[in-house]
Amino acid sequence: MVTPMRPIELMLGKTIPFAIIGLMDLVLVTAGALVIFRVPFRGSFLVLFFSATIFLLTSLGAGLFLSTISQTQQQANMMSFFFSSPAFMLSGFNFPIRNMPVSVQYLTYLNPLRYFMEIVRGVFLKGVGVAVLWPQILAMLIYGTLILWFSAMRFHKSLD
Repeated sequence: MVTPMRPIELMLGKTIPFAIIGLMDLVLVTAGALVIFRVPFRGSFLVLFFSATIFLLTSLGAGLFLSTISQTQQQANMMSFFFSSPAFMLSGFNFPIRNMPVSVQYLTYLNPLRYFMEIVRGVFLKGVGVAVLWPQILAMLIYGTLILWFSAMRFHKSLD
């Protein structure tokens, strides 16, 4: 509370260590997919890494936002459950988005995980690059910037 740091600097300080852990997990899971499961990798690892960085900042920013609107840790845990479960279900990972009702298909455009799933499939299986995936990358970048900005605006250095 007495630090001269601005809220956005504090938010990034809370986010970046977890993003680094997430990127290490990306490397580990990608290596496992290639070595153990023999999943073909036809694209650029740099595109995947860059996209994962944006996705992690977006996801971690959403967690920070939830923490700024929560009164207690238990409330934050409950909200994160009710945020992450639908996000996963509406990402296209389990069920193809085209098989969902049309109204739900439109709802998936609000889900950053949807865009990351398209990027992972495009990089791994199709070998496409930024020239094709730029709309998904841009959407995640916009979501990430907005959610981190909202988190910083909601953050207050005070005792409640």
